[in-house]
Amino acid sequence: MTTPQLLIFLILAGSMGLFLWGRYRHDVVALAALMACVVAGLVPAEDAFAGFGHPAVITVASVLVLSRGLQNTGAVDWLARSVLPRNAGRMTSMMALMGLGAALSGFMNNVGAMALLMPIAVQLSDRLDLAPGQVLMPLAFGTILGGMTTLIGTPPNLIVSGFRAEVGSGHFAIFDFAPVGLAVAVAGVLFVAAVGWRLVPSRKSAAGEGFETGAYFTELHVPESSKAVGMTLRAFERKIEDSEAQVVGLVRNEVRLTAPHGGRHIRANDILVLEADVDALAEALSVFDISLERHDDEADKQDATGRHETAGDEDGSSKPGETDEDERRERDRNNEIVLRELAVLPGSTIVGQSARDLFLRTRYGLNLLAVAREGRPPRARLRTVKLRSGDLLLVQGAADAVTGFVNETGCVPLGERELRIPDKRLAITAGAIMLAAIGVVTLGVLPAAVAFALGVLASMVLRTVPLQQVYTAIDWPVIVLLAVLIPVAGAMQSTGAADLLARFLVDTIAQGNPVAALVVVLITTMFLSDVMNNAATAAVLCPIALGIAATLGVSPDSFLMAVAIGASCAFLTPIGHQNNTLILGPGGFRFGDYWRMGLPLEVLVVVVSIPLLLVFWPL
Repeated sequence: MTTPQLLIFLILAGSMGLFLWGRYRHDVVALAALMACVVAGLVPAEDAFAGFGHPAVITVASVLVLSRGLQNTGAVDWLARSVLPRNAGRMTSMMALMGLGAALSGFMNNVGAMALLMPIAVQLSDRLDLAPGQVLMPLAFGTILGGMTTLIGTPPNLIVSGFRAEVGSGHFAIFDFAPVGLAVAVAGVLFVAAVGWRLVPSRKSAAGEGFETGAYFTELHVPESSKAVGMTLRAFERKIEDSEAQVVGLVRNEVRLTAPHGGRHIRANDILVLEADVDALAEALSVFDISLERHDDEADKQDATGRHETAGDEDGSSKPGETDEDERRERDRNNEIVLRELAVLPGSTIVGQSARDLFLRTRYGLNLLAVAREGRPPRARLRTVKLRSGDLLLVQGAADAVTGFVNETGCVPLGERELRIPDKRLAITAGAIMLAAIGVVTLGVLPAAVAFALGVLASMVLRTVPLQQVYTAIDWPVIVLLAVLIPVAGAMQSTGAADLLARFLVDTIAQGNPVAALVVVLITTMFLSDVMNNAATAAVLCPIALGIAATLGVSPDSFLMAVAIGASCAFLTPIGHQNNTLILGPGGFRFGDYWRMGLPLEVLVVVVSIPLLLVFWPL
């Protein structure tokens, strides 16, 4: 063993110990490992931060932004309702989510599939009364398992196929991986859905918990195209019962009915007065494709046609000296539209006034979307209800308009949290951007990093992700972790430490037995893929696997397939696969949490795959 190899092993051992200890944040430990490699001369100083430009890092950051767009616009809610069972138990729901993730990963970038389904997993965890991580980790493992089923499912499969072609056996076909990979993926999904998720620690998300504000009362306009037209109020409430929302009033032809009978049929252009928690508004709105928010005063013109109504419309009158309409529109184009919750204090200047009295839209450029009030719901229309101290207001408008309103009226903004009001047009746009990026990667037109970065650019231009959320959507500690460990993994390759470790395990344990050698190759590949990039692992192990097959005089296909399977089984650490890294923050995980479910899953993979390798790819 050379001195550089000894040093890299010591640095990795120390880093793993600190990761497992959990005293220091994972990105701090990773940065310390990189600095140690630089000081020891294992990583050139000029290349120390090259990892921040690595395609894997760009890909992870980009998909986090695109995922935020899917979540904000309501596209995720539609996908969840369309594909996943709404009232199924934990095992069925978990199996459906993992199965969808695995199926997508077989034909698209694993990270893209994970990004697409992450928000759904968080929503599902809430319905199943589980910690977010107890659903996110099964999903991450499911998307990793799905990648081993096809040639294009994951980069290691392409690398393995390339090595096979170099020795004169030709490339593997796209479904050559399916006989073993599909069986392993199915077995893994069944295990995790039935038992494995119980092994995941229940931790709070790193983003922290939200806060409760009680129920809001808001008005929904029923357009002629809505699925709600013709339904009874009782049937309408039954459809949205999962969101814990209820209809407390009905406005028809400017006449308000309080507590309307459940047998009354909904007509086009009715106004439904809804009581719902703010986080449930998206569910209640999106089920029937009813839009609540409006981004500019064009909504007033739409109201006149009877097609839409904005909660909080005024009568259109204005006062001298108010902001000119064209100026306000220009400001809105240059400032992101936000949703904010405001508390009305006893000394506020708006106590006793309504949104119409305040000329809330024309004077401040804001829409009043909903009011939360302790006790009975307001009896007046939302735009005419007299505000009281203690009321909570859900308002929409430009960020600086909200700030100006707060400063002028003495309201207090509540702590920020994500508020999702679905927008059909933006949801379709966000979904199209994600699918386009995935399609470009799948067809090999552009590398994943470039395709997803273009997707982020499109999201910014088309405003599916507000500009101020582009950077907040990125989990920067995770990005730092991944970026600084890439040069460390490179040092493991350049010093020959990875090759030394692999050869030692094979020569010492296998001792000339082909089946034992196959098991060792699989396990060694699994281990290395847990501490270094899976593509790098495949590149290191493929030459060793070919050499072992030549020495033993057996077919190399079994060994190459073992490398492909092992490289797709990084279940013990958050750094082995980008999908594991993606859930580190949202799941509130520590470095040592992954092996609890990952270790039995890797044992299952070995038990299932070795016999199948011997059947479909005999030695």
